[in-house]
Amino acid sequence: MMGIFKAEKIGIFAGGVLFGTAGVKLLSSKDAKKVYTNCTAAVLRAKDCIMKTVTTVQENAEDVLAEAKEINEERYAKEAASVEEDHLEDDV
Repeated sequence: MMGIFKAEKIGIFAGGVLFGTAGVKLLSSKDAKKVYTNCTAAVLRAKDCIMKTVTTVQENAEDVLAEAKEINEERYAKEAASVEEDHLEDDV
């Protein structure tokens, strides 16, 4: 009984070694390298596309911020003029 378990463990170990060796051969083959290269190229293209989008969003956000500041400056100027008119009316 003990011999069967030992032989089974040795068989599993040998199968694992064979599977691992075949896996290493497969992963280091020319075809696998082509797949890795194509996947890496696709990731780089995606990164470029994302960076272009991020740049566009940043530029738009800067434009929105500048316009908002301009609107607030105009509003503050109107409020200041209104307060000044009220002072002038109160003095008369």
